[in-house]
Amino acid sequence: MATGKCHCGAIRYETEGEPIYSALCHCGDCQASAGAPMVGWALFAQDKVRISGDPVSFQSSDAATRQFCGTCGTGLFYLNPTVFPGSIDIQTSTLDDPAAFPPQVHVQYAEAAPWMADVHALSKFDRYPDGP
Repeated sequence: MATGKCHCGAIRYETEGEPIYSALCHCGDCQASAGAPMVGWALFAQDKVRISGDPVSFQSSDAATRQFCGTCGTGLFYLNPTVFPGSIDIQTSTLDDPAAFPPQVHVQYAEAAPWMADVHALSKFDRYPDGP
């Protein structure tokens, strides 16, 4: 079982078992929704996820609904009965243990930022570096 919540804790969830997959999505809809270059997702059967609290729903395309916390704005869930019937995608950064389901694939990579292919080569700092 994995558990997670929004930033303020108003919405909590728990999952049963392993996800169907875990992926990093680079689609333009995820980028716009998250304000980030990609979003991590873990897909579960809906009957394996219990949600407490009332997420707000936003229909982001004809078949897709994104759910988020109406208090703190944290993106949480994605439902698309056309592409993922009976399933719910959970944003992996909202897990209490965000490392629980490491990504297995990149999806919608055709929409990835053009610099994404080389992002692994950037300098890495444990915290903000001193100075500019």
